[in-house]
Amino acid sequence: MRDGVNGKAANPSELTAETREAFQNNLLDWYRENRRELPWRQREDDPYAVWVSEVMLQQTQVKTVIPYYERWMSRFPTLKDLAEAPLEEVLRLWAGLGYYARARNLHRAAQQVAAEYNGVVPTDPEQLGRLPGIGRYTLGAVLSIAFQQKAAIVDANVMRVLSRVFGIEGDPKANPANARIWALAESLIPDGRARDFNQALMELGALVCAPSDPNCEDCPLLNVCVAGNSLDPTVLPQIPAGKRTVHVTHVSTIIRLDRRVLIIQRPPHGLWGGLWEFPRRVCEPRETPEECARRAAREAAGMQVRIVGPVGTVKHAVTHHAITLLGYEAQLISEQGGKHTPAVRWVTLEEMGTLPLSAPQAVLRETYLRCLERENAGGRQYPLPL
Repeated sequence: MRDGVNGKAANPSELTAETREAFQNNLLDWYRENRRELPWRQREDDPYAVWVSEVMLQQTQVKTVIPYYERWMSRFPTLKDLAEAPLEEVLRLWAGLGYYARARNLHRAAQQVAAEYNGVVPTDPEQLGRLPGIGRYTLGAVLSIAFQQKAAIVDANVMRVLSRVFGIEGDPKANPANARIWALAESLIPDGRARDFNQALMELGALVCAPSDPNCEDCPLLNVCVAGNSLDPTVLPQIPAGKRTVHVTHVSTIIRLDRRVLIIQRPPHGLWGGLWEFPRRVCEPRETPEECARRAAREAAGMQVRIVGPVGTVKHAVTHHAITLLGYEAQLISEQGGKHTPAVRWVTLEEMGTLPLSAPQAVLRETYLRCLERENAGGRQYPLPL
């Protein structure tokens, strides 16, 4: 700051009272004038509402979260409502938001709070931190925003702001840089203002201190920012090169019987855990999509089928995986069964739409509906263009 504009990164113990106070006041004044009116900010005293919003916001953009949050809180307005709901309904409302372990953990944690704490979210950090899905970030968010406790929140936005202001070098997600950022984040929180201060830091990173094109001229911390007073503020934080994207082909088999299709439920763990889908497998090297479609029907549902033709292609990205999902329509030859066969249902496509589906499976279902519409109109085409 002026303790660090000379290029030396400051430690919490090195900050002067004047620098700390200027940082706090400038940031809070800016937040008061520039904070966004987001739906979860109307319930900042409700730890359940804060908890839900912060879990949804993990690795997900605000504009994406807003409609999911509003639907969720309309259906599950209290922790008791969530705890008593069936998991399938919870997953259905979460469908399309991704990272489904978040929803399963929220559901389990709500049930645990209902059973062990009479439905009241604990204020004790140790008790709260033992709940499923409560990591360091979520713990800090609930404690500081809902309970005004002096607990830090460090997300990608906060990492970026503090790395630039204090000139912190090194990977912000690894020690020693990560430890320094968390220490700074906690040491800077003013007494009694944890809620606004933590949200202000995240808001500044989201609205001003952008990754590739920061608007330094509008930043309330520019006069004390190491990176903002350098030739290139985007040099910080020092994010390592990302992992190489892996391209994977999945194949789903749409087994049709009269007006119904066969769907299976994923195991409650792993990718898309607990969701429903057309039988699906990852296409192996030197395996054709048609061969994979037959294998998906056999291994995932215990069915022997004849492939009719391709239905369409769905593109989807999950973390460092670029997934191409191919859909094939098939006719049932025989039911083989199998000890590994999961939950299986024969449903109409309309009924399938009421169940929790992953985003690519939901798109494939819509694609198949369009395909059938063309068939009914006498102009069936393979594959159906998306």
